[in-house]
Amino acid sequence: MAGVGARTVLVVDDEPHIRELVCGYLRRDGFAAAEAGSGEEALATLARDAVDLVVLDVRLPGIDGMETLRRLRRTSDVPVLMLTARAEEADRIVGLEIGADDYVTKPFSPREVVARVRAILRRGDTSERGADRVDVGDVRIDLTGREVSVAGVPAVLTALEFDLLAALASAPGRVFTRRQLIERVWGWDFFGDERIVDVHIRKVRRALGDDAEAPRLVHTVRGVGYKLAAAT
Repeated sequence: MAGVGARTVLVVDDEPHIRELVCGYLRRDGFAAAEAGSGEEALATLARDAVDLVVLDVRLPGIDGMETLRRLRRTSDVPVLMLTARAEEADRIVGLEIGADDYVTKPFSPREVVARVRAILRRGDTSERGADRVDVGDVRIDLTGREVSVAGVPAVLTALEFDLLAALASAPGRVFTRRQLIERVWGWDFFGDERIVDVHIRKVRRALGDDAEAPRLVHTVRGVGYKLAAAT
């Protein structure tokens, strides 16, 4: 039973029994749950109602999940957990590239969906401890205000991208493994593909104007992970 002030999760799937199953588990875990059977209905709901997270199936009639996500990202950074078929890795990669925060493959356990929802929302509620601000070259990272600027110009990052950058900024110059970054950003209970880190590092670099071929800010340490250039 959802309490007063409960987080609202919108479950978007064209199969009513899947919506009912996932919503039932979410409500039992204290969330408020809403349903949409199509991308069009989901976008209309999101334009009208306050939603804290979207569980979005890739395979939808009409506007599919990918196009729904693209349209949503034009106006909102609400977290999105995508549902994809197990064999369709391309869907997962494309979904992450265009703005999904995480994914679950079908068939899935509804408990896994609830755990992923909690982990995504927990990321938005926590911030790195330590310095309030980190400067690296012309990049300023305001950890308290959750803002980033490059040469004084605000950079646009999603909540997940900021959390990933903040994890690196918690110790500039230190090398973090993909697993360490996953534990800090996605949560210790994440058990998906570690390549999710690589996808979002590319997006962080893009947001910072960092050259992927010769990065000056976020460096790849081959065979290990990533590090942020030493603070200035």
